[in-house]
Amino acid sequence: MNRAPLLLALSATAGISLSGFAGATEAQNDPVKPVPFTAVHLNDQFWAPRIETNRLFTIPFAFEQCEKSGRMDNFVRAAEALQGKPFANHAPPGYPFDDTDPYKVLEGASYVLAVQPDHQLQAYLDALIAKIAAAQEPDGYLYTARTIDPQHPHAWSGSVRWLRDPDESHELYDSGHLFEAAVAHYQATGKTNLLTVALKNADLLCQVFGPGTNQLHLWPGHEIVEMGLVKLYRATGRQKYLDLAKYFIDVRGSHAGGDEYHQSLIPPVQQREAVGHAVRAAYLYSGMADVAAMTGDATYTRAIDAIWDNAVGKKLYVTGGIGAMPDGEAFGPNYFLPNLNAYCETCAAVGNDYWNARLFLFHADARYVDVFERTLYNGLLSGVSLDGKKFFYPNPLESTGQSERSPWFGCACCPGNITRFLPSLPGYFYAQQGDQLFVNLYASGSAEIRLDNGQTVRVKQTTRYPWDGHIQLTVAPKSAGWFKGSRFTLKLRIPGWARNEAVPGGLYRFADENPEPVTLSVNGRAVPIQLDKGYASLSRQWRKGDRVELDLPMPVRRVLADERVQADRGRVALQRGPIVYCLEWTDNQGTVRNLVLPDLEPLQAVFVQSLLNGVEVIQGRALSLSAGDGDAIVRTPRDFKAIPYYAWANRGRGEMTVWIANSEKSANVLPKPTIASTSKVTLSHPGTHPEAINDQLVPHPSADQKNVFFSGPEITPFHWWPRKGTPEWVQYEFQQPARVSAVEAYWFDDTNKGECRVPQSWRVSYRVNGEWKPVANPSGYTCKTDGFNRTTFAPVATDALRLEIQLQQNWSGGIYEWRVE
Repeated sequence: MNRAPLLLALSATAGISLSGFAGATEAQNDPVKPVPFTAVHLNDQFWAPRIETNRLFTIPFAFEQCEKSGRMDNFVRAAEALQGKPFANHAPPGYPFDDTDPYKVLEGASYVLAVQPDHQLQAYLDALIAKIAAAQEPDGYLYTARTIDPQHPHAWSGSVRWLRDPDESHELYDSGHLFEAAVAHYQATGKTNLLTVALKNADLLCQVFGPGTNQLHLWPGHEIVEMGLVKLYRATGRQKYLDLAKYFIDVRGSHAGGDEYHQSLIPPVQQREAVGHAVRAAYLYSGMADVAAMTGDATYTRAIDAIWDNAVGKKLYVTGGIGAMPDGEAFGPNYFLPNLNAYCETCAAVGNDYWNARLFLFHADARYVDVFERTLYNGLLSGVSLDGKKFFYPNPLESTGQSERSPWFGCACCPGNITRFLPSLPGYFYAQQGDQLFVNLYASGSAEIRLDNGQTVRVKQTTRYPWDGHIQLTVAPKSAGWFKGSRFTLKLRIPGWARNEAVPGGLYRFADENPEPVTLSVNGRAVPIQLDKGYASLSRQWRKGDRVELDLPMPVRRVLADERVQADRGRVALQRGPIVYCLEWTDNQGTVRNLVLPDLEPLQAVFVQSLLNGVEVIQGRALSLSAGDGDAIVRTPRDFKAIPYYAWANRGRGEMTVWIANSEKSANVLPKPTIASTSKVTLSHPGTHPEAINDQLVPHPSADQKNVFFSGPEITPFHWWPRKGTPEWVQYEFQQPARVSAVEAYWFDDTNKGECRVPQSWRVSYRVNGEWKPVANPSGYTCKTDGFNRTTFAPVATDALRLEIQLQQNWSGGIYEWRVE
């Protein structure tokens, strides 16, 4: 693309000089440079179809959802307010960051346009950008949550601009996603319509924030503006954007008001542990890496290296997910990695891959790509359904049936992150430094790569990865004759899982050593493998048609967690190649949490083309545990099938587990059916996780539940939140009429953590001839925590019971379990 006329046009519209762009090419940069995604073309059967699904379905679907939910209309409403037009709808957006959802999908659509022209899509983006531009205030401010009605902005915003940002307003977060979308759109199309909007907004930020006496000394409550500013700097060469990105990092934690949730309790360069909101944290660490690459500030790299050691060594899920705690969407303490209640937000997985990709560029070390790959194939890919139209916000590693994919969310950050990450994925496959060409990821396709020394190399991959570890690369130096060749070093990543290392740092390990060696050959001749930071290096004079073959053995492996991870004691996970597996109800007679997999049970991998768009499954035999008479346990041998974790919950709700018991004490014995467990549950209001009410899972005392570090079994409660102070009811409809005389209710109370409390009052009613009547002579209705609240009453013959509950004023409530006798 000829940029000269575009630069002239940009100079005229945004006041950018040509020398500014020249400066961007001379800036300090990462030691290793990624190969642009536009130079890499995948044609494999795993990623290429998913990228195409994202293009054809996910991006259009996400735009449609943004339209239906009013996110696009927010820009129109803001523009009308700026024009002084009267408008009927004064309500602010649902969330103060709703603007970012169109920005993220626009960014993903721009990546699509960079590799595949689409006039209809480009016209749609131009129309959307016109709406965005019209919503921008004259000085560059762009935040519809305030502009729509400045006198009554979103409740999370302060009475004036910016001052609530460290807590809730998200003004700078919105700007960050705007900047990223603008650079992507400009680089894809050469158009400056969105870039002009972004630069005007960035110039305003440079005026308002900074170390000057007349500037605001605040940090962003939700990071990403740092990454966005660095992208603007790289695109324009304007030093002030890089300076402001660095300022936003350095000011964090420098004065009172900071906390761990925002990673602002102490300055980032002093931090050594991953803390707080996991998405914010990953964006901060990525932004620090960006700034360090541009400035050479070693204090940044020392900090994020230490934080990475902590996160990967003590806080990483086997799926690559991060952020264990629903409370605050946050990292927990070291080794606190619950499964049923794991949060593992999809956005956090995307942020984790951004962070690891940047650390690889710094250190040229394969261990960062190992974590990137683990997250990519498991905890990130699980965030989107196979058809590209349903999503996970959290990605738990165990389910009692409480998890279901959603077509959209009120807080819709995760779908947008999927739309922008997937089309850029080819850009993570290769990298180069000097005369070294790094091959980081494996998939069939081709790439044309220009090395720093001026050589251009074409590489073709042929493989069935991740189902097969045989990889063939054909190399063709573009400018060299076949007789002369070209000298450079090809560096092939040998994944940790192929070297008997489950993850760097040892948080997880394989149960036994795989004796099968990794093999490497060039033109059919075996080559010894000497590893350097996880890479096998081949330095030679390459000629057109040279063929490299790499074989990575892929046996089924049992994975064990560090004993300090209490949730995984007495359990194993299954992995084959980069893929982590799970057991799901639909393949395993409806239940999986009661299975025990003996350590010596042989396991077999089989590819099934007709299942879940084609997957390798793992098959074997396990013991199914169920309750017998008295305390007896019935052990029944049963075939089982494990599927890739990323593919679960595409066939309805039910049980799932990644960590399978390998000892009976770690399994959930299937209890005998009861009148309550076989009843149909009906509710006054749907609430959350109604299946928990009669799942026969009893928690540790609620006093333990108040402590997020409790060591009891993981239990999912039902609750009515966010409804507060309301009358509610929950009803059992029996399979057949029964005579009952007692109930027990275990209330959900998360004092010190959330907004659920035991009820103010409750009573039991029964149905007779279609009418509800209170039971006679109840023994009393207690509202205690720490156990069941039991009441007895005069026996009644009925086909249904109801608990009529009054929630405490200003509080919500819920139920762990309701028993009937």
